[in-house]
Amino acid sequence: MKLLLIEDDRSMQTALQRALSRRQIEVSLCEDGSLALACWQERQPDVVVLDLSLPGLDGLHVLDQARRAGLRTPVLILTARGTVGDRVIGLNSGADDYLAKPFDLDELEARLRALHRRHQPPAVPAPEQRQQLGDLEFDNENGAFYLRGEVLDLSPREQTLLQVLISRPGHAVSKERLFALVFPDDETVQLEAIEVVVYRLRKKLTQAQVSLMTLRGLGYLLKAET
Repeated sequence: MKLLLIEDDRSMQTALQRALSRRQIEVSLCEDGSLALACWQERQPDVVVLDLSLPGLDGLHVLDQARRAGLRTPVLILTARGTVGDRVIGLNSGADDYLAKPFDLDELEARLRALHRRHQPPAVPAPEQRQQLGDLEFDNENGAFYLRGEVLDLSPREQTLLQVLISRPGHAVSKERLFALVFPDDETVQLEAIEVVVYRLRKKLTQAQVSLMTLRGLGYLLKAET
């Protein structure tokens, strides 16, 4: 985790940088409110710890500037101003959490890690190594189609079309969408050319336990035969 600590107290800077670094948190420092926005934009931290009483520019103004500039980094306000009113003002100004001084280091770390986790983008699941429909199988790793365990001999255009359809089994894909994927940037080919590719692919799937269906007005779909 990369953390930007905006704090003018030198002893606090040193103590937190030393303690958090031992906990695998990389800490960079800024001690002047008037320089805080530039530091924030330059360093692109995962989390910001912001003091409210800063020279140059008050912490709430720094936070307001950052949010107006489109910076969505999670912010924990760390300050001696511990009244409920101050907390409400800080949170309403765009802070994500608030911790009053003095504080417990373990609690600070837990809050920082929670903020970091909550603002991580959702993990994108890795595609399944193999997709299967009936007795037709597609291997994502080597890009080959197999019919009952034997490699299916396909042209590049047939391969592309079949990949699109097997990725959405039972769902229609429009002719226009397939055409754009099978004949990218080829202005010499007409839309009807996709029908020729479908015809040739159907012949190669004659013995397969799948059907390449035409849905008038909707497009084409691939489904397992029951």
